[in-house]
Order: sequence, then C-alpha cells, then structure tokens
Amino acid sequence: MFNRQIFFDRVQSSLFAGKLLTGRVAGLTHLLDAWEARHVGQDVRWLAYALATAYHETGFTMQPVTEQGGVVYLTYMYDPQSANPKRAALARANGNIHPGDGVKYCGRGYVQLTWANNYRRIGDLIGVDLLNDPERALEPEIAARILYEGMIGGWFSGVGLARYINAKTTDWKNACRIINSLDCADRIAGYARAFYEALT
Repeated sequence: MFNRQIFFDRVQSSLFAGKLLTGRVAGLTHLLDAWEARHVGQDVRWLAYALATAYHETGFTMQPVTEQGGVVYLTYMYDPQSANPKRAALARANGNIHPGDGVKYCGRGYVQLTWANNYRRIGDLIGVDLLNDPERALEPEIAARILYEGMIGGWFSGVGLARYINAKTTDWKNACRIINSLDCADRIAGYARAFYEALT
C-alpha cells in the first residue's frame, strides 16, 4: 500500500518534532494495520484525515484516550444534573438521563465518542455493547472501527468523508464538519495534509 518506513520518517519530522516515541509508533502501527484489514483500496485521503483527527483528539498520543476534565467538568458538560440548564437539557436529549451519566458517557477513543445515545447506536452498529460497557470504546480494535467506519459512514453528524473528499475535491477544512462543525478545522486540515504527504 505505502512504504511505512518513509511514512514514519516523514511524520516524525512533520508532526512529532523529531520525537516519534514508542507509544506513538505503536498507535500509528495499530491504526495503519486496522485500515489495511478493513479499508484497503479506499481513498488514502480518508486515511490521512482519520489519522489527523486521531492525532488531534488524542492529544498527539495516537492512543485511545478518555476525555480530560474530571468529574466536575464532565458533570457540567454531559450530566442531566449539570449546573447549566442548557447543558442538562442537552444531556437528557442525548440519552444521559441518570445522575452520573456525564462521567459514564464522556468522550472516549480516538475520536471522543460521547452521550449514551451514541454509545448505544454505535455499539449496535459494530456489535459491541458499549452502552453497558462504555470503557470498551478505549480498546484499540473497537476505537479504530469507531474512528474509520464512523467517519466514512457519517455516524457522527450524518455526513461522511466522501462529502468533502471525493473525485472532485479535497476539502481538508470542511471535512471537520463530519465530527465537530468547524472546531479547530484549520489545525486539523494542516495535520491531514502532513499525514497525506507522508502516506504518498
């Protein structure tokens, strides 16, 4: 598919400030293996954008992570008992109906899966009971499926990568809309370009 030694040499320089630590190599290797196992033959630009998203969402570790912030922050953001009435209503609308659901269904994985409804729906799509065992979203195999299949299939926003990266266009910036609107879009677009250059 592509030369991994060249890939690692290039990302070490362009994305990891010359320090490609063991954990990052292991994470990247797993993500490349997972892509080749299920998505070989698909657009390598999609892979580049998925890697850029994982790079950003994991704080550059390339390992599945749990959202930072602690109990107070996660309760405020995602719990039906949030001190912010709008956040509490949003929590209930997304299936977080029990006290403690804000912590239980916080962001996890390569792409920060959140909300009980999403854990249920995406768990059903991949055949894993994430609703009752949300920590499984941190397992590298499961996290990689959520990342790739979710971004390609439009599981997060209803729009997949093909909307922005296709035969006619490569819109690195607006591809961010498949996950988080345009939050950090320019930054992630830059990462995607660097990953694409390394892959090709």
